[in-house]
Amino acid sequence: MNETLDKIFHLRAKKTDVHTEIIAGCTTFIALAYIMFVNPNILADAGIPKEAAVASTIWIASLATAFMGLYANYPVALAPGMGLNAFFAYYVCGALGLPWTVALGAVFFSGVFFFILTIGGIRQAIINSVPANLKKSIGVGIGLFIAFIGLKGMGIIAPDQATYITLGHVTSSTSLLSLFGLLVMGVLTAKNIKGAILIGIIVTAILSMALGLSPAPQSFSEIIATELPHMNATFGELDLVGAWNYGIVSIIFTFTVVELFDNMGTLIGLTTKAKLIKPNGEIEGLDRALTTDAVGTMTSAVFGTSTVTSYIESAAGITAGGKTGLTAITVSVLFLVSLLFAPLIGLVPGFATAPSLVLVGTLMMSEISGIEFNDITDGLPAFLTIILMPLTSSIANGFAFGFISYSVLKAASGKSNEVSLIMWLVSAAFLINLGLRA
Repeated sequence: MNETLDKIFHLRAKKTDVHTEIIAGCTTFIALAYIMFVNPNILADAGIPKEAAVASTIWIASLATAFMGLYANYPVALAPGMGLNAFFAYYVCGALGLPWTVALGAVFFSGVFFFILTIGGIRQAIINSVPANLKKSIGVGIGLFIAFIGLKGMGIIAPDQATYITLGHVTSSTSLLSLFGLLVMGVLTAKNIKGAILIGIIVTAILSMALGLSPAPQSFSEIIATELPHMNATFGELDLVGAWNYGIVSIIFTFTVVELFDNMGTLIGLTTKAKLIKPNGEIEGLDRALTTDAVGTMTSAVFGTSTVTSYIESAAGITAGGKTGLTAITVSVLFLVSLLFAPLIGLVPGFATAPSLVLVGTLMMSEISGIEFNDITDGLPAFLTIILMPLTSSIANGFAFGFISYSVLKAASGKSNEVSLIMWLVSAAFLINLGLRA
């Protein structure tokens, strides 16, 4: 068995072994397992049946991660991306009021476009055309957007007619429990405990059941599945025609761009940590990894969930020694095993998973330290990108104002040579889209 695995994953060449890779896979799974609880709750807000959302989340995470392990030989796990699922549920299906079937169609097209960009070598040109400040501000803005949604789910903030947003009923039982869950996650993260988010969700959910704030399982069948959860309500339900007719720039383009930068940044970070960077700076197997992500995105739309992407939590397994695709295969198998506990996952209330959004948003804020605000032609576009994502509940709007203001400010300040042709084209596309929506 070891010889076979060595031939498939090149364990000896990577200076690792089966035991180390399996331990690394278990570590990554523990760090990432929270997505099984969080993503279905977010998709349910978009109108997707929760049981189908649980099934599609687990199946796509397992299959996409297995593909990454076998095809790219990367110790990287994939699952529906945080931020992208929020854009899917709260902007496309919420603010725009589009059916979730149309949103799935947009996800599929974004996967197709990303695949074309990957095999055509265009992705690198696009990434290189966007200034570093805007790249960093995108992640920060998405982090704030996710945290904003989490605070709303916790009941910490609420709508107000006079001030738009105000303090919610923080003394309510569910809000207090959510705050306790956030504190648990924060303390465990500070202590570098693996699976801090998952532990916080489980502790909060158990306490909510004990206090009667959410239903507790009454039978064995509500804990262990007597039959595997299915995706009948979502499988193949994507509306391609509806997504195409609504408009490429509004949702499809945004899905594509967010996925492009989010995945590229994650993969660069993970491959560097896993020492997959060649002496000439080339990332070993990057095209295969990006192709995996594109195929995974198209498949996620067919299954009935938002865009799949590589997860930074894979760093936990890489730190534990994971260097090959065997780590990813281990994660994939553990996701499949978790299908047996799908009924229990479905019982976890939204206020138990909401704190995880706040913590993830906090961690995504770290990039703000690398943004240059001294030059207003860099600082203002970065600020607009960051602030408008949560305030307009739209990643797309943050992109639009950031890209447009950057191009215009640079040109008006005599620095048009810093704006690439691709940046002008992207800015023009966003400007046209804003004009059409006016």
